[in-house]
Amino acid sequence: MKRLILWVPLVVFLVFLVTVAVGLYAPSDRKIQSQMVGKSVPAFSLPPMLPDRPGLDSADYATGEPRIVNVFASWCVPCIAEAPQLEAIAERGIPIDAVAVRDRPQDVAEFLRRWGDPYARIGSDANSRVQIALGASGVPETFIVDGDGIIRYYHFGPINPLDVPDVVAAYEALK
Repeated sequence: MKRLILWVPLVVFLVFLVTVAVGLYAPSDRKIQSQMVGKSVPAFSLPPMLPDRPGLDSADYATGEPRIVNVFASWCVPCIAEAPQLEAIAERGIPIDAVAVRDRPQDVAEFLRRWGDPYARIGSDANSRVQIALGASGVPETFIVDGDGIIRYYHFGPINPLDVPDVVAAYEALK
């Protein structure tokens, strides 16, 4: 009986360890959600990143037409991987705007020249204020805003080819 009592703490510890390992390895929900879905786009006004196109203003998102907002940076490697998918979405006539985070105009211009330019407007978010207000923790992150300025869809990380139909469907559901 004494020997059995000596093994109880080890068994309890092993059960605890297995429970924690299973929870870390296979969480019940792997999709990252945004607390901003269902809320209004926060008030902001960003100057243009490039001289040949307008910047961004939160008022741009309450005009009756849905729009996609992509938070990106020229120094972001996953943004390069996402570029062809954004081009494919824009080629369908879906308007995409960009929040360029902590970037320089010459670097953004080179990024767009090299990897494609799906953006109608690009705002310069030099201090990440709009990125943070949107609840974006990094780059790239994508939001779909309905015509009333309400965020209706959120995509964390780069959009890959398998994500394009979902993004397009989420946009078209708002038209």
